[in-house]
Amino acid sequence: MAERGAHLTTAVAGEGRPSIFEVLAQDSLMSAVKPALQHAVKILAESNPARYGILWRKFDEIYAILDLLLQHHFLLRTSASFSENFYGLKRAGPDDSRLAHHGLGRRRHVRSLLLLVLLPYLRTKLEKVLARQRDEDDFSIRMPQSLAQKMYRAFLAAYPYVCMAWDGWSFCHQLLYIFGKTRTHSPLLWLAGVKLSHLTAQDIRNLDLQPAGRVLSSSQSFGGRLQSVFSTVLGSVAVSLSTSLSLGVFFLQFLEWWYSSENQTTMKSLTSLPTPPPPLHLEDQDAALALIKVCPLCRKVRSNDTALASSGYVFCYRCIYTYVRANHRCPLTGYPSELQHLIKIYSPDA
Repeated sequence: MAERGAHLTTAVAGEGRPSIFEVLAQDSLMSAVKPALQHAVKILAESNPARYGILWRKFDEIYAILDLLLQHHFLLRTSASFSENFYGLKRAGPDDSRLAHHGLGRRRHVRSLLLLVLLPYLRTKLEKVLARQRDEDDFSIRMPQSLAQKMYRAFLAAYPYVCMAWDGWSFCHQLLYIFGKTRTHSPLLWLAGVKLSHLTAQDIRNLDLQPAGRVLSSSQSFGGRLQSVFSTVLGSVAVSLSTSLSLGVFFLQFLEWWYSSENQTTMKSLTSLPTPPPPLHLEDQDAALALIKVCPLCRKVRSNDTALASSGYVFCYRCIYTYVRANHRCPLTGYPSELQHLIKIYSPDA
């Protein structure tokens, strides 16, 4: 059976195109880098919330900017994304005669950037909004809804089915690619109007001989010099990012595997934090008991007591839910916190 199916993986490669294993490997590279890098940033934020907390709260935006610089550099220099270039692949249009160091052309370059960077960023944001909506439904929080909000919630309700349709389309694309019925293995490449192919020997020689930046000429105008300096700086930043990723990609994959268990990650994130100091109580017992029942946020007697697992303090449910949802940290200790760290407290006398 293995001998009969071997031609399915080699037929495409025999036509000058990469095999299904190569294209799937480069697809999984960047998807493995982001979670591992995100976990490294989370460790920094937990070690020093005041200094590195903003990196955790704005991780999606910072990663999108760095990814944009990285992908723009590789698309411009090698006609490939970072992961595609890592596996010796390049993007080509209908005409295969274009060399890799010449780039993709303006239109395909912009479309590739949008599909490589903007689309994953928007999908990440939508999934976070969807998860937040599920938390609201689980905790039975219903805010007054206008027509726009109802349409918004309807879109979020339909989003999982859109994802299912997209995944089905991608799977069919991969099957067609295996049997040699299509030029691309992914709908994203089809939308960008490109296909993947191996770097040729001439491409490799040209990429090795290509200068890292443009030489400034004395005859250039001030605007031309400024543009050259700007492109050189961006290229240097992208090269530094690519070098760091190339050296650390296997280490990041190891981190992702090590912290793959969600329960293990949650327990380590809670136990790695120092124990917060207990609140100061008054000497008068009656005053101390009254103080204990006061919510630190609204300064009123607590209702629907809820403990925050990351710090141990108790608040009103609505107060701490609203605060953690907006700030992702404990209001008293500053420890990074999420909605899953909220624990309702049920009194046996109630």
